[in-house]
Amino acid sequence: MWNLPNALTLGRIAAVPVFVLLLLADTTAARWWALVVFVLASITDQLDGHLARSRNLVTAFGTLADPIADKALTLGAFVTLSALGEIPWWVTLLIAVRELGITVLRAVLARRSIIPASLGGKVKTALQMTAIIVLLVPWGTFVDATPMRVVGLVILYVALAVTVVTGLDYVRRGLVIARSRVAVP
Repeated sequence: MWNLPNALTLGRIAAVPVFVLLLLADTTAARWWALVVFVLASITDQLDGHLARSRNLVTAFGTLADPIADKALTLGAFVTLSALGEIPWWVTLLIAVRELGITVLRAVLARRSIIPASLGGKVKTALQMTAIIVLLVPWGTFVDATPMRVVGLVILYVALAVTVVTGLDYVRRGLVIARSRVAVP
């Protein structure tokens, strides 16, 4: 269980409260630092998966913990941005229901089969993280923030659509696994 990819995953989880506290500080300097923490944590998402696959370090812990770390990071950002009034709560709630529901589904089915992240799930995560990054940048420090806020919200709504569609796909895949396991004596 203890290897570099898993350590990066645990580091990403540990970065979440630091990120949230910086974002809640609601100063320009803290906002920049929150952005730095978020970007570095997002990079570890790509790095840990690449290292695990390329060095044959994939573990059951990593397979389950990596998506949890991603969800903690993105949901921490969505909840905090909603609390600051920067994105609508209904968007955060839809994303949270999907993310937590799929996490529960994966955990329930883990004894039978692991549902690996799909390409759509990876695109969803990339879109969510891109939207968050665009929304985190304190654009007003060097340009008119309004157009960039609109860009961030457009990316967010695209991410929301992909989030819902991929969530339904995970449910479909989970039902297939559940049915196939029940039918086998």
